[in-house]
Amino acid sequence: MDVRPGLDPAVAEVRRAVRRALEALPEDSTVIVALSGGLDSLALAAATAFEAPKRGITGVAVTVDHGLQKGSADVAAAAARAAEGFGLVARVTRVDVREGGGPEAAARDARYEALDAVAREVGAEAILVGHTLDDQAETVLLGLARGSGASSLQGMAPVTERGDGCRILRPLLEVRRETTRAACAAEGLDPWLDPHNADPRYTRVRVRETVLPTLERELGPGVAEALARTAAQLREDAEAFAEMINEIIEDVVEHAEAGISLSVGALAANPAALRHRLIRHVVVAEFGQSLTRSQTLDVARLVTDWRGQGPIDLPGCRAARINGRIEFTAR
Repeated sequence: MDVRPGLDPAVAEVRRAVRRALEALPEDSTVIVALSGGLDSLALAAATAFEAPKRGITGVAVTVDHGLQKGSADVAAAAARAAEGFGLVARVTRVDVREGGGPEAAARDARYEALDAVAREVGAEAILVGHTLDDQAETVLLGLARGSGASSLQGMAPVTERGDGCRILRPLLEVRRETTRAACAAEGLDPWLDPHNADPRYTRVRVRETVLPTLERELGPGVAEALARTAAQLREDAEAFAEMINEIIEDVVEHAEAGISLSVGALAANPAALRHRLIRHVVVAEFGQSLTRSQTLDVARLVTDWRGQGPIDLPGCRAARINGRIEFTAR
């Protein structure tokens, strides 16, 4: 434990989490801290300001003003002042949130576009965001309720590598929201309380305020931690499957005249979990489409329950069994 006399345990926990994340970055690099001014991002920014200089890392706090609420410019300005008080470089970026896909998704897309733009401008190695263990539990529970499959139940990864060289870091994924709240209180910080986070019209708010507390009350404490552990275990499984697919894909795939094909024999020889992932992998890679479980099982039956079925229409392509191969061709 590195809790020094007088150092609040919550502050110490948040700093340790940030320190571990920054240790993976080169010294003298630059990081973006996504700062809304709320509890989690404020605690993250304060901890980054404390830990980053130890590695010669420059922290740039970016507050995105979505302009969706009255007084949003004042909230953004207050967050920037807090960041400057910590010793971070502070930036405020105003964005226009496009319609379509739901307000939450549209705001998230606009926010990440703004963060990406600043990251490119300053040559940042990483963007730090303040998702906590509670956010992870909510994400997994929502995925479970929607039946979205293993990829959704994996939740958010601590590190998301991207092709542009700037990764997304989530240092607080093992930190509870109550800890960030306690850290802000201990440091005398005044977080912004987003009214949207208490609006029951949003599904995630109902999960946060009603569903998870009910599960904790009826099943006992530790539900949020259990959901987060489940996500971590599923990510490990997914990484293992990805390695298996990379090892065997060239042996089972052939390019067809108007698409791509998989060997029936090779698919039949593999366990169902790997067979289904191979089918989904090929469709995503070749046609940019994701299959539902029902669609995946329909294709798999061309391998395991072949009775002369005709072609199967899928998103963006068609699957058919021809001469011992499952051929996927563009529609």
